[in-house]
Amino acid sequence: MKPKVLKFVLITAMVLGITACSKNDTPPPPAAAAAATASSYDLVASSAKGFTVGALMSAQTVYVLFDPQCPHCGHLWNASVPLHNKVKFVWVPIAFNSGKSLAQAAALLSASNPVQAMTEHEQSLLAGKGGMAASSSISGELETSIKSNTQLLTTLGVDSVPFILTKNRRTGAVVSNNGALETTPLAQLLGLD
Repeated sequence: MKPKVLKFVLITAMVLGITACSKNDTPPPPAAAAAATASSYDLVASSAKGFTVGALMSAQTVYVLFDPQCPHCGHLWNASVPLHNKVKFVWVPIAFNSGKSLAQAAALLSASNPVQAMTEHEQSLLAGKGGMAASSSISGELETSIKSNTQLLTTLGVDSVPFILTKNRRTGAVVSNNGALETTPLAQLLGLD
C-alpha cells in the first residue's frame, strides 16, 4: 500500500474510532451503520422507550440511541441542544453493560426533568467523573425497556452509539448516522440547513 493511502486509511480509522462507542470497546467498521429504511424508522418509532426533549410539537422526530457511559453520546447531546427549538428528539438509552450504563439509563428514563438530568449527567461524564450517581435498584419494567432498546440496536444491525435515525425535513427520506456530529453537520443530516 502506498504511504499516502495508508496514511488516509489510518486517519479515517482514527476518526471513526473517536466518534462512536462500541459494545466491544472497539471502533465500528466503516459500514457499521444500518441502512436507513422506512421499516427501521417505523420499528424504532413503535418500540423504542426513551425520553423526549426539544420542540415537542414538531412533526420531525429524531431518535438517538445512546449509552449513558459513552462520551461520544455526550458530545452529541451538547451538539443537539441548539436544535432543541427546531425538532423533537427522543433519546433512547441502551446499556452495553449491566453496571453503570443500566442504572444511569433507568435514572434518565425516570427523571422528572430529563433535560436537566441529561445535561448534568453529560457534564459529569465529559469531565471524567463518571456521570450521574444512580441506584442499582431498578424496576423490572425499566430494566426490560432498556434491554429491549439494546436489542433494538442489534436488530437494526448497529453495534455502536450514538445512532441517529430520522426523516430528513427537506427530502422526507429516512436518514441515519452512527457516531457523534457537531451542530452544523447534525442540522444538515436533519435537513434543517
